[in-house]
Amino acid sequence: MDLVSVIIPYFKKKKFVDQSISSVLNQSYSNIEIIIVYDDEDKSDLEYLRKIYNSNKKIKIIVNKKNIGAGFSRNRGIRESKGKYVCFIDSDDIWKKEKIENQINHMRKNNYKISHTSYEIINDKNEIIGSRKAKDFYNIKDILTSCDIGLSSVILEKDLINDQIQFSNLKTKEDFVLWLKILKSKVIIGGLDENLLLWRKTKNSLSSSTIQKLFDGFRVYKIYMGFNLIFSLYYLFCLSLNFIKKRFND
Repeated sequence: MDLVSVIIPYFKKKKFVDQSISSVLNQSYSNIEIIIVYDDEDKSDLEYLRKIYNSNKKIKIIVNKKNIGAGFSRNRGIRESKGKYVCFIDSDDIWKKEKIENQINHMRKNNYKISHTSYEIINDKNEIIGSRKAKDFYNIKDILTSCDIGLSSVILEKDLINDQIQFSNLKTKEDFVLWLKILKSKVIIGGLDENLLLWRKTKNSLSSSTIQKLFDGFRVYKIYMGFNLIFSLYYLFCLSLNFIKKRFND
């Protein structure tokens, strides 16, 4: 059974983090390590995490000297990881018990180096308010104007990550850049249509900020994809339109 490394960036999610970590520890796939990357300059939650989890041999807590953002924190967690596979869960999301096992089996069966799953969207009260369906992505055109890959649903082989292919330093689209780079390298992102993740949408989360999404979306196309101004604005318009459609359907 190959080791799976689970990367959890932490920033002010004390209310939900225990539920997230418990959902990882309770996985039917047992050969895991958990790397918590503490990314808050306020260390008030650090002692709480250490008190509860320092004695668990599966868990390692890394502390950033300063706030570097979720994307760079995940990159640091990947560098510290020892598993053949790396997966990610934000500290307010929840995995179903068979998440890792079913997904690894699906990847082996289909010879995928990276995969994602369908997921349900929940609010602060754990109420389901929406869902997203996973599918296979073959090239960047498949997600250029709409990305439904839930970060906390992704598992990938660690050797996919290198100096060029890793998380960017954006606030809300750091994962979008990574998926585009992986697809650009001609690697298929496989989809498993099973709801194995509960993705939490909170009112004050960065992912819920429309202005931030617009700003970061433009940077994805202009800076990271190298498109000119016209194409960047065009794709940003398409991305925003699809975002509005998804919000309306939730």
